[in-house]
Amino acid sequence: MSTRERSTDSTLPMHEYLYRTLRAEVMHGEITPGLSLTIRGVASRFNVSMTPAREAMRRLSAEGALTLSSTGRITTPMLSTERIEELASIRALLEPELAARAQVRVHMALIERLQNINAVIEQTIVKNDSVGYIRSNLEFHRTLYLRAQAPAMLAIVETVWLQMGPTMSLLYSRLQRPNAARNHRIVIAALMAGDESALKQAIGVDVTQGLRMLVTARE
Repeated sequence: MSTRERSTDSTLPMHEYLYRTLRAEVMHGEITPGLSLTIRGVASRFNVSMTPAREAMRRLSAEGALTLSSTGRITTPMLSTERIEELASIRALLEPELAARAQVRVHMALIERLQNINAVIEQTIVKNDSVGYIRSNLEFHRTLYLRAQAPAMLAIVETVWLQMGPTMSLLYSRLQRPNAARNHRIVIAALMAGDESALKQAIGVDVTQGLRMLVTARE
């Protein structure tokens, strides 16, 4: 990936562009867990010097998206069952609250947007496209949570998504039929009804069912 592909982000400093690109790839599970990365390799891939590559990887390591060993080896983490449960617990605590805060700012255009994203999710399930599934699933949640106008809370949740991305992609590929699309229809119905309690419950179920599926897939 080089200058041609970067044209749409030409106003960004190179280290910021690399950071955002790699961050999205990790979050969406495009980079598999346990994969070794090098600063030189990243610099070569993007046709840049090692300085912006080093800065981008430093930031991702600080967010838990990459693991830096004592020997300097950089990898994407493979999460244990205990770690999955911990991160999913954070989601179960924060995401229903984000949804509730967003509800007061929901409008029909947003609901239609959520319905369209959910239709894409259903397509990725049929295609068994784990990366597309994760990308669209997170887009659904982020689109709703942005209406909460709670950037600090959303930043914490996105860091959790980031850390779970590679492992989620690996484990989702072993699942038969994820339940997100069905759960999201319940979320949308609660939004349309203006039912905060039902909305929080639906988001909570969506997150906890995802947790159970991931843990089951590991066994």
